[in-house]
Amino acid sequence: MAAAGTADRLSFTAGDFFTDPLPAADVLVFGHILHDWDLHTKRMLLKKAYDALPNAGAVIVFESLIDDGRRENAFGRLMSLNMLIETKGGFDYTGADFRAWLTEAGFRDCRVEHLAGPDSMVVGIR
Repeated sequence: MAAAGTADRLSFTAGDFFTDPLPAADVLVFGHILHDWDLHTKRMLLKKAYDALPNAGAVIVFESLIDDGRRENAFGRLMSLNMLIETKGGFDYTGADFRAWLTEAGFRDCRVEHLAGPDSMVVGIR
């Protein structure tokens, strides 16, 4: 960020996202985080993100999403199996699943965009 001259526009905040409110920000990013948790916890964290963002703020979630048809991204399906084995309730999900959870939390203009390899991101605007 320093080399790009943008270090003053980015900050990191320590805390426990289970017990602390999320920091106020224009954009919140969850990278390979939400697949660790059960559906109730995923929804709780999305609601906290919604509450922390201003109008027109964005949440960005990137993971190895399972394709909506559950036929193409084998890595995403295997990652979901891995989460089921390693965690108490974690699982991966489709873009359609996640857009529905974002809408439920109050977000609008939700979209999925493929990134590199098996990763995709879901963006929701408050």
